[in-house]
Formats: sequence, structure tokens, C-alpha cells
Amino acid sequence: MLVMQIRLLAANDDPLEISRIYEQSWKYAYKGIIPQEFLDSIPQGKWVYSLDTQGREHFVCVLDGKLIGTASISASRWESHKDCGEIISIYLLPEFVGKGIGRALFERCVRELESRGFERIILWVLEENRTARRFYERAGFICTGEYRNDEIGGKPLREVLYGLDVRGKK
Repeated sequence: MLVMQIRLLAANDDPLEISRIYEQSWKYAYKGIIPQEFLDSIPQGKWVYSLDTQGREHFVCVLDGKLIGTASISASRWESHKDCGEIISIYLLPEFVGKGIGRALFERCVRELESRGFERIILWVLEENRTARRFYERAGFICTGEYRNDEIGGKPLREVLYGLDVRGKK
């Protein structure tokens, strides 16, 4: 029987393993969205620095002792949404996508932000990432119509804002 645990990142978790989850997930999830040349050039350890960002909390998903997923949350980083909680990222190793593990990790993030008293939760997603957008919509998040322009690997991209009002859920 497989044992899955979702917990806060611990001091003894290997930051390179966490970064590897990001790296592999980006190469899988953003194929055809972000230029392939950029995805192919993501260096090992690229996301190690983000694990020390003040104000963020990181969760890891562990399956039979192996790190297979990660997520990060915080109070909103955006002044226009300063009273919101924010899900900054959720990433899984590609071989675990579509097995309900991402949903469990996502729900843990929502519960954690709710427990901190946030009445609204936001997240940004690449407009072209239809798979992720459907995932968030099935979870009750609604596209607000707000967007921001970004550029990754030389390609102009738009991120769209999704929000969930958790006041009515309690």
C-alpha cells in the first residue's frame, strides 16, 4: 500500500530535489506554451533560491519516502489584492499528474490559507495553460478577467487571475 503525506517543507528536505520537481513539471506542463529552447535550458537547481523567500510557506508531497510534488502559498504579493491569500505554485513530477495527487496538494493549500483567516484566495495562471485553468475551475476558482503581461524565454505571455471566495464555504 502506497503512503502519501503532504506536509510543510522541512529543514532536512533536499532543496535540489524540490527544484527538480519544478524543473520537470515546467518542461511537461509548459511544453508548447513556453519556447522549447527555454525549457531545455532550465538549469538544475533553478528554483532553490525561491525556497528561502520570506513570507512564503512551502508544502511537499511525499509518496513512499520520495518527494513528488511541491506547492507554495503566502499572503498576496499584489497590493491590489492585499487582503487575499495566494497560491503561488503547485507542481508535480509528470508521472504523477492525473492521479488525484495534485488535487490533494491544492486542497491542502486552500485549507491552510482558510485557516489563516483569508476570505479570498487568488492565483495566477498562464492564459494558454488550458489544463491548469480547467483544474482550477473544477475546484471552484473563477477567472476574474484581470491579467498581466509577462515574457518567458522571449515569448510574450499573459497570466490571468483566478479567485475563490471562501466566506460561503464555512
